[in-house]
Amino acid sequence: MKLLRYGLAGQEKPGLLDDQGRIRDLSGHVADISDDALTPEGLARLAALDPAALPVVEGEPRIGPCVGNVRKFIAIGLNYADHAAESGMPVPDEPVVFSKWTSCIVGPDDDVQIPRGSTRTDWEVELGIVIGAGGSNIAQDRALEAVAGYCVVNDVSERDWQISRGQTWDKGKGFDTFGPIGPWVVTRDEIADPGNLAMWLEVDGRRYQDGSTATMVFGVAELVAYCSQLMTLMPGDIITTGTPPGVGMGQKPPVYLKGGEVMRLGVEGLGQQRQRVLPAL
Repeated sequence: MKLLRYGLAGQEKPGLLDDQGRIRDLSGHVADISDDALTPEGLARLAALDPAALPVVEGEPRIGPCVGNVRKFIAIGLNYADHAAESGMPVPDEPVVFSKWTSCIVGPDDDVQIPRGSTRTDWEVELGIVIGAGGSNIAQDRALEAVAGYCVVNDVSERDWQISRGQTWDKGKGFDTFGPIGPWVVTRDEIADPGNLAMWLEVDGRRYQDGSTATMVFGVAELVAYCSQLMTLMPGDIITTGTPPGVGMGQKPPVYLKGGEVMRLGVEGLGQQRQRVLPAL
């Protein structure tokens, strides 16, 4: 299934994308794509529905963040060896874990706002893991059972705050609009191998990132198991798993967003995003 949320910001309704690419309304069955709807039991109830019997959503509504009520937005750094190299940092022995504030979450095609005073705003296409069953101290060989599905994430980053302002990555990762997610959650059963998905990102039509999750240092199961040692994972939590090379910081000379650009990005099987970049206020 491809589960999504549509409508005005803050007023999104739950939906399902049918085989013809039409949005079907799920409001009569779940309150939101969040919480219990993402558990194995919740997903089984949705999978049992006949999409043809659900109301068609007419027109072209805004697509919102694909998960509602996200409690934790967990991010993994330097999880691609070639990205670590372009960042001038060693490949980590254990996952680098930091947080993106949930207030940064926006829809896949919403505008991205450069923070006031920023000179080093950057892009990062990533595979997002959406937690379903959750739990703590999850065994790695059972970790995929905790996953509801996957989504596209743009881990927008302000490099000055991330790297040069006290060595706390969270500072540069959670500005408002820095977490576009979606367009939809693709349930785990539809993705045969999350460790072998093509991914790409373009700015104004120029392709900067063109990689694959096959080059991740730590795979999906390992990341879920590892993070579950640090915290209890809950339905709707998101783990964004790192980016391949091609970020602006790694260009020679570096290239950063200034406002007026358009970013397009996608992950194989998970859809695409498009964001207009607004200049700093």
